[in-house]
Amino acid sequence: MTTENGEKLFDKILIANRGEIACRVMRTCKKLGIKTVAVYSEADAKSVHAATADEAICIGPAPTNQSYLRVDKIIEAIKMTGAQAVHPGYGFLSENFHFVEELDKIGCTFIGPNVKAMQEMGDKIESKKIAKNAGVNIIPGFLGEVTDKDHLLSIANSIGYPVMIKASAGGGGKGMRIAWNDKEAIEGFEISKREALSSFGDDRMLIEKFVTKPRHIEIQVLADGKGNALYLNERECSIQRRNQKVTEEAPSPFLTPEVRKMMGEQAVALANAVGYNSAGTVEMLVDPDRNFYFLEMNTRLQVEHPITEYTTGFDIVEEMIRIAAGYPIRQKQEDVKINGWAIESRVYAENPLRSFLPSIGTLTTYVEPPKSKDIRIDTGVTEGSEISIYYDPLIAKLVTHGANRTEAIQNMIYALDNYRIDGVTHNINFLRSVMTHPRFIAGNTQTSFIPEEYPSGFVVSFNEKQMLELVVGTALKYFDLATRNTLISEQLPSCEDKDNVDLQSLVVSYEDKSFNVNIIPGEESSIVVVNGVEYTVDYQYNASAKSYTVQFANESQPVTFQFFKQNYNGVTVQHCGFHVHVKVQTQKQLSLESILPPPKVQDLSKFLKSPMPGKIVSISVKNGDKVYEGQIVMVLEAMKMQNILRAEKDTVVKSVNFKAGDNVPVDCCIIEYE
Repeated sequence: MTTENGEKLFDKILIANRGEIACRVMRTCKKLGIKTVAVYSEADAKSVHAATADEAICIGPAPTNQSYLRVDKIIEAIKMTGAQAVHPGYGFLSENFHFVEELDKIGCTFIGPNVKAMQEMGDKIESKKIAKNAGVNIIPGFLGEVTDKDHLLSIANSIGYPVMIKASAGGGGKGMRIAWNDKEAIEGFEISKREALSSFGDDRMLIEKFVTKPRHIEIQVLADGKGNALYLNERECSIQRRNQKVTEEAPSPFLTPEVRKMMGEQAVALANAVGYNSAGTVEMLVDPDRNFYFLEMNTRLQVEHPITEYTTGFDIVEEMIRIAAGYPIRQKQEDVKINGWAIESRVYAENPLRSFLPSIGTLTTYVEPPKSKDIRIDTGVTEGSEISIYYDPLIAKLVTHGANRTEAIQNMIYALDNYRIDGVTHNINFLRSVMTHPRFIAGNTQTSFIPEEYPSGFVVSFNEKQMLELVVGTALKYFDLATRNTLISEQLPSCEDKDNVDLQSLVVSYEDKSFNVNIIPGEESSIVVVNGVEYTVDYQYNASAKSYTVQFANESQPVTFQFFKQNYNGVTVQHCGFHVHVKVQTQKQLSLESILPPPKVQDLSKFLKSPMPGKIVSISVKNGDKVYEGQIVMVLEAMKMQNILRAEKDTVVKSVNFKAGDNVPVDCCIIEYE
């Protein structure tokens, strides 16, 4: 295939990945006129990425070690289809140099760095040594493998707590734990080793000083192996849960031009030191005084690369393909600019209200927000897609751009409010909460943001303005539905008199708050009186999107609600990302409510239930054991992450209903207490 610039690229590329990143790589290939080959597991037979490619080859059952991690199966697919090159995306085999060696044997080009660079940067212990020799700032720690618990404690105490324990071959937040004392160090060492072995097949661990109050800022680099290398500025990725990024932005609101230049030059120096020849990312921790330290180098395409593409104008996948085809980088460092601001929100199938535990199921409704030049959605799902226990629960990457940071944030809020996902629990409520959080708006974010701002966990909450919006919005929705139902019933000959129920005088209740609401409908706008205060509002329903907007007369932006259902005592809506039921009653309904018996509440304190579907790694108690509050009773693995479950009180084990190795569904009773 020859481009309009006369460059001879590849005729056919196989994408050794799945989901959104496979679809994203295919998009650039299509732009360049390159045919694509998808590989898919049996669980992904009806996936979007398999349907999008020109050809698709099944490579095995759902478990990744039987499909996407099977080098031999992918080699077979390459030979079957005649693919000339392989793009690995991120994760899976993207940083596996053995895979690259096998590709070299059959003359297939790897769209990524060379084996030497991948091998040296993929080993966190070796990479720190190289970084130090290249003049890159590194975090104080032990430049070697931690061999056992005694070695661990010796190093930890010599460095001083807190320390970070992490897998040498790790990435994506897996195999990482922070320890503040000896007990946590031993516990984190054991769980991280198991997690690293499961995820990477390598359980070597390292230890280093944990930088307190850090920001996670990374530098995107491009190098062609021909002596040309440049940095595409930075991305800030400080908002994380379980050491995994949730929200990213470019540029960072914290860096000065001087620090940006120093970080960029050190990142390029590291790339040159290993003869790097592709896109890569140098991750760093930055302390409150803007001192920065090398964390690791990811020798692959990053999940959050779209925000760099928005702010620089580069198509990073295209540059990776060009470099792999043997062409030099076309741009110089002075050509790299910062165009506005971009933010990425990772939309996950997970429940922020339950410690971000993953959710699985079918996307029964999937409606994306309207795309525009400032709203980009990278996804590999559609309505009817399955979110499986076998793979990462990422639904989509929602990316917005603006002329400045404020505009990018406003565009993100609009996009989140207009994103409709049913069938699984999702994190849109948390993402939206971040966008409106005063600390985020001020640009004051560190990796400690989530534990500091949500110390008791993320909960449903509305400020005064949002509560008013909820009251007005649900009252108008209820009035609209009830009026329509009344008009329909009046036209049916079998219907009797409806007792002249007053639909304009309502009581709206949410949690422990109640509001008297009167609605005076008008042809264009309505008057809504809440506890004696009048508001002029406009109500618009969008049937295709199952959403509606409420425009207050004194506000520039409408408030978007998603409507789910109505029942006898109110409506269920999504507001600010929160899925809530609001009681909306007429005066007659309210008077009848007092005769209803109170609902019974089940006592669940005697049961340890599975918080997510997963596989039991270990159970450390048996029938009759006494346990104390905070004691580890079991470890559950889900989506390659190991989760520790603890006893919530001092008690005695009555029965253990499962054993290590068992797969369990969400909310099943694993342990029953006396």
